[in-house]
Amino acid sequence: MPRLQADADPERWVAVTGSLGLRGRRHRKAAIGMLLNQANLALGGQGTAEASGRGGRGFAAWAFSQAAPLLMRKADGRVLVWVWKSDPELLVVMAQVQEATSQLRAARASMPMEYDDTESFPNPHLGVGERLVMPLPADGRTPPFATYTWDTGSHFVTLTAVCADRERFGIVVGDVDRVARTLRITDDLTLGESPTVLRIEP
Repeated sequence: MPRLQADADPERWVAVTGSLGLRGRRHRKAAIGMLLNQANLALGGQGTAEASGRGGRGFAAWAFSQAAPLLMRKADGRVLVWVWKSDPELLVVMAQVQEATSQLRAARASMPMEYDDTESFPNPHLGVGERLVMPLPADGRTPPFATYTWDTGSHFVTLTAVCADRERFGIVVGDVDRVARTLRITDDLTLGESPTVLRIEP
């Protein structure tokens, strides 16, 4: 199965994937807490940034932050996640590679019309893909987001950024573009009958 690699500036981003135990715990918890809070708002709840750190959602964010490294390790490079270093609760970026099944293609084709408003986005490794930037989604409960998609024929490579602040989204989306341009796939090649695996750049 292909794996993903990207070059995120460590001065601006903190990688959530690959962090274990105490290392990266605060950033994992902040990222998951923000996503849980936004999901609660999308479902009609009354969550706020402050509320996301209390009660059930606060505990859920903590619990998920502990499980996230193992889940990401099980994903084995098919998922990469970063948070904004100076404000982990502001911005979460997730990249993933998925097999381009007929069901996934059908699901993408049936997305709402507003998702058709894409523009070309070149990547030196993956070719020209599509970018959709939604700074002001029609549903006020939906946070601003940007998605980037490349169709390799056999797989979809996607990168999604979700921001907690509509006013600050325009400031950080340029940095998301820079991460998206570094996204690439590495394949595992088995050498003959040996169990040795060679991982090469495209």
